[in-house]
Amino acid sequence: MPRAERIAFVTPRFSEQATIGGAETLIKQLALRAARAGRDVTLLTTCAENHFTWENTLPAGRAVVDGISVERFPVDEDRDIDTFLRAQNAISNGNAVSDEDEEAWMRNNVNSRALNQHLRDHGAAYDRLVMGPYLFGLVYYAARIHPHKTFLVPCLHDEPFAWLRIMKPLFDEVTGCLFNTDPERDLAKRLFGLADEQCAVVGMGLDPFEADPEAFAARHGLAQPYIMYAGRREPLKGTPLLLDYMRTFRDRTGEDVRLVFTGSGPIEAPPELEPYILDAGFVSEQEKREAMAGALAFVHPSVNESLGIVLLEAWLARVPALVHARGEVLRWQCARSGGGLWFRHYPDFEVELRRYIAQPELRKQLAAAGRAYVEREYAWPAVEQRFFDALDHPRKA
Repeated sequence: MPRAERIAFVTPRFSEQATIGGAETLIKQLALRAARAGRDVTLLTTCAENHFTWENTLPAGRAVVDGISVERFPVDEDRDIDTFLRAQNAISNGNAVSDEDEEAWMRNNVNSRALNQHLRDHGAAYDRLVMGPYLFGLVYYAARIHPHKTFLVPCLHDEPFAWLRIMKPLFDEVTGCLFNTDPERDLAKRLFGLADEQCAVVGMGLDPFEADPEAFAARHGLAQPYIMYAGRREPLKGTPLLLDYMRTFRDRTGEDVRLVFTGSGPIEAPPELEPYILDAGFVSEQEKREAMAGALAFVHPSVNESLGIVLLEAWLARVPALVHARGEVLRWQCARSGGGLWFRHYPDFEVELRRYIAQPELRKQLAAAGRAYVEREYAWPAVEQRFFDALDHPRKA
């Protein structure tokens, strides 16, 4: 294969300004860095903004954003939502489903025939195709049009969808997979029997920053210590568990610790906890960083992560982490960096949060270790080297 000069990135959504999902943010950032490195970059995406409705709200066509040619294609509007949801719910609940059900789930997933036709018509113009995450029909079908030049950024979790039989051909056929962490790579190897030459651990780069640890609390009139969560509020991210643990923590310990949320989605807190929650909603990057910097700890209760971008950001903001032990990637990040603690159940959560309250030097020590780790492992020069090495020197025969 020649050096990757012309690269197309494929992702379900792209936004120049608004917050989007972690996987889409990752691919967006890799595309931007490739363009800044002098590569000819095109980003292929859909006309959708909302990841619940997938309605085509943006115009189809091409625009230039930060030196990248962004081309939008409509999401197929004739998918059978009822069939999709029946299959999705069965899979999510761990029920056995037939090959036909798996295929129906993928066919009625988020798809774009127009985007796939573009790849058939113009795929020869690209040296490499980089696309993800793996869960979308859009990616599943696009990756199999030119698999010999396609790199998958799966953002893989140990979840029922990863165990579907339909997934193995996707991972088998592409020329390589770009993983975010060692545990994600190891999971893919266990599930799909991938060879070492199909796997590269790349991750996403972050630029160091400084944030005033007093600014957020002062802006919101928050005089009490607080822990923080950033991102979507939903069961898969562990936010109901966090709310339950915080209610129990306040009741059992009498510690007046508040809970700060940034991000989107309903919180649905127990009524007795509501007065002690600050929901800042969508905030600027700077305000998010200031909120992180002022927290006792950044709590990430998700068990389904392939990288944990907000965890890395929290360490750059000089705050320690508290994560769920069943979140293999987040626990691995904390153990590898020395930047945080993890809990298996509520008693662990209480002990560790009380340690953070009582031991400011411990918080400072863990936060410093976390920041040093991010600056070492996730600096853009290191990530770019891993990324371009994988693209320029594919090892699959």
